[in-house]
Amino acid sequence: MQILKTMGVLVVGSVLGVAATLAAQTAQSGTRREPQFENEHVRAWKSIIMPKQPLTMHRHEHPRALIALKGGTVDIVQKSGESQKVVWESGKAYWLTEDKPGTTHADINNGTEPIEVIVVELQKH
Repeated sequence: MQILKTMGVLVVGSVLGVAATLAAQTAQSGTRREPQFENEHVRAWKSIIMPKQPLTMHRHEHPRALIALKGGTVDIVQKSGESQKVVWESGKAYWLTEDKPGTTHADINNGTEPIEVIVVELQKH
């Protein structure tokens, strides 16, 4: 009887462990920002924008360089509803100015493949 209880605990523990691992992998597979580097001059991060999973509303207080690792077409949707379509080509770099005061936007990948970019934002200018 004790062996059956021990086996039951082991099975439940294994199932919970697998579920936790799958949840962690799923969280890592969605749209996200991954911090890369920060000092008093710049802040750098990697953005991964999965298809149909927009980056949440945000704003950029400072100008920045964007390097497309895996390019694609992004819809930049303002809180006001205005939208701008931009194409980032893999291996290309782009200069983006700071956002207008009081504005926020979301970045939406309406394609079928993930888009990956490195963003290097100036801290001061």
